[in-house]
Amino acid sequence: MNIELRFLQKAIEDKNYISFMYKNKSFKKEKALKLEKKEERNILTTEKGTFYFEKVKKFQVLKERF
Repeated sequence: MNIELRFLQKAIEDKNYISFMYKNKSFKKEKALKLEKKEERNILTTEKGTFYFEKVKKFQVLKERF
């Protein structure tokens, strides 16, 4: 398992905000709700939408909690 996926799982458990880049768009202070695996792809669900985790860049777990 990728280290970024482990950090994401921990952020979901601890209810930390995350920030990341997706298709050259910046998403800051997002609520990560769940991470699921469908058809060999990891899908991240946030409050504002769903994203393929393979396309996420500059992933960061923030200290703030929701």
